[in-house]
Amino acid sequence: MNTDPVRTKLPVVAGLAVFGLVMIAFGALAVPPAQARTETGLIDYSGFVELSQDVSAYRETRLIDLATFNAMKADPDTIIIDARSARNYALGHIDGAVNLNFSDFSAGMLSEVIGSKTRRILIYCNNNFTDNVAPVMLKSAPLALNVPTFINLYGYGYENIYELDGAYSLSDPAIDWVSRPTYQEN
Repeated sequence: MNTDPVRTKLPVVAGLAVFGLVMIAFGALAVPPAQARTETGLIDYSGFVELSQDVSAYRETRLIDLATFNAMKADPDTIIIDARSARNYALGHIDGAVNLNFSDFSAGMLSEVIGSKTRRILIYCNNNFTDNVAPVMLKSAPLALNVPTFINLYGYGYENIYELDGAYSLSDPAIDWVSRPTYQEN
């Protein structure tokens, strides 16, 4: 039986640990830190403001009353865009409207849904309704969805846009509102 005292290898283990930490530190220094994107022009607030100003007078000439809106929507080549959320669209919308959530607007998506840039487009939003109930809760007037929807459509090259003017009750038969039935649980 061996009676020699057991020698600990603690200094060797500690040395290896220190060596490993030093190597990790050198490795971290060798890799450059992540850089923020330095490309410019991906967000252009002043360009948006300029586009908004350019569109302002044109938009005023494209506001239409409900009777004109309904006459235009009868044309099969006209598309009605509902830019609200899919959830609110599912809860109710003007009959014949197509849901294209505003956050999904892109050149490709607009082309896919609308097609030709000359196609007539009708738009409406929550603030076209007086009821202030789901799915058309009123927004602050300067933030009504019709405003950025019109500007963005125009900015993507769709100029044949008409916007419903005024505010109406969902119960007005001329609105032609469709909604899924809701059921009360017992």
